[in-house]
Amino acid sequence: MTPRLNSTTITAQQLAKVIDHSLLKPELTEAEVVAGCELARRYQVASVCVKPSFVALANQLLAGSGVLVGTVIGFPNGGSTTAAKVFEAEDAMNNGAVELDMVLNIGMLRSDKDDYVRADVKAVCDAAHARGAKVKVILENAYLTDEQKVTACKLCEEAGADWVKTSTGFAPSGATLEDLRLMRATVSGKVQVKAAGGVRTLDALLAVIDAGCTRSGATTTAAMLDEFAQRQK
Repeated sequence: MTPRLNSTTITAQQLAKVIDHSLLKPELTEAEVVAGCELARRYQVASVCVKPSFVALANQLLAGSGVLVGTVIGFPNGGSTTAAKVFEAEDAMNNGAVELDMVLNIGMLRSDKDDYVRADVKAVCDAAHARGAKVKVILENAYLTDEQKVTACKLCEEAGADWVKTSTGFAPSGATLEDLRLMRATVSGKVQVKAAGGVRTLDALLAVIDAGCTRSGATTTAAMLDEFAQRQK
């Protein structure tokens, strides 16, 4: 079980290690990905999350830095076949990814195809865990009822997910504190919770930590960590 962090006692180093620096916008150039990896190294965040085609580059840039390389699977809609997701996961790991943010099959979840959803997630988790990688499963809460969010969390835990995650950042809405508390209350201590989508200020980041998150996607990493350093002074 990962210890709960608290916004009133968290250190600058701990706060940085909550952040997965997101480099997923479709228009990002190679130069912008290089700059993002350099920023991640400078601030010593938990990881960068890059598009699959940039995994090898990120792995090269961040080797020995302590910053992990992550990527996305079945992104952003989750509708790829299970075999395609597993292939994508294996390819990403071959290129150096050690964290995989996969999108569950949203349409199958909404169709009450629980066995399909569980098996889909399990296949990626099994492939990842066999090679020492971890999996964060994106529920895409914007399209789900609270009942469906609870079901998804339970299926993900049964399938072996390391994290459940709110959003891709490409849906109509992202992380909410209500959703994060619901997800944290639904999964056991074996499963962590990640916020994504709309966490752009320091206060928002601290709030999701208090809601039980151990990771948060972010694009405004530097601004948030710089402001925290100023407040500490």
